[in-house]
Amino acid sequence: MSNAHKLAIMRHAYTPSLPELQAFVQAARTGTATRAGAALGLTQSAISRALTSLEARLGVALFHRIRQRLVLSDAGRALLPEAERLLADLDRAALTVMSFGGHRDVLRLAAFPTFSALWLIPRLAGFARLAPEVTVDMTATLAPLDFERDPRDMAIIRAQPPLNGAPLRGARLDVLAVERLVVVAAPDLLPDAGMLEDDALAKLPLLQQATRPNLWLDWFLNAGLDPITILRGARFEQFGMVLAAARAGLGLALVPEVFAAPDIAAGGLRLASARVMTTDTPYVLTYPERSLEIAAFRRFRDWILADEGEGI
Repeated sequence: MSNAHKLAIMRHAYTPSLPELQAFVQAARTGTATRAGAALGLTQSAISRALTSLEARLGVALFHRIRQRLVLSDAGRALLPEAERLLADLDRAALTVMSFGGHRDVLRLAAFPTFSALWLIPRLAGFARLAPEVTVDMTATLAPLDFERDPRDMAIIRAQPPLNGAPLRGARLDVLAVERLVVVAAPDLLPDAGMLEDDALAKLPLLQQATRPNLWLDWFLNAGLDPITILRGARFEQFGMVLAAARAGLGLALVPEVFAAPDIAAGGLRLASARVMTTDTPYVLTYPERSLEIAAFRRFRDWILADEGEGI
């Protein structure tokens, strides 16, 4: 047996078992082995054995035994929050797996939050009809992923091929759509006559998007105007917040056209300008080479690329 193998076995000897951690947390919460056993469906003696084993494993006393009550020692108080976190993480992991409903294929996807809510999720019913056996596990991201470290199968982000000159290691990229930006506002903020020219827009509050602070600058520069007033307006982190602020009448929003489309259709927002600005950074699907070996991913990729070229 190699020294590395021996060391691994020795380290494992100090790692608490799940029953030991469960017994410890319940004993800390209830103050007695009897109540801890009742909470876990075990006997008082089973809890006592688990606590004794854990203390022997760690080489410290986790409790003071005071008149049949268990009172945490300093070591016990240090261990408790970590033990609770580990058990909570395990519960969440189990519930995540259970939520797959027995589906064999799970696609792990990361995407921009507002993009997910307003563009991708409304379309997922189409993919579900195409591949009902596939479960999508979606999380939010605001930055490219390093697929050598991240286990997810793909991500949808904004990027210039090849990712602004810094391609992700081991990643491929497909362009989904260009981004088209429009100016929208609550109807009460606009004149009844209709849309405004850029010099009139510049006189109104301009809602700022914190992660993309140059949007209004680019808009007015493209119009040939001096953008001296572009920073006048409330600032929000995500496009979803900017849209909510626009609906509330706080100012003009410069947002992707497809994000504003539902509010425009419902009458909550109106186009404030006839102009549309297309950015040079499209929305892209990025993924590692390994994902191409997953049949479910290939189906998802073919499905989402069917909309290639549609503006976002």
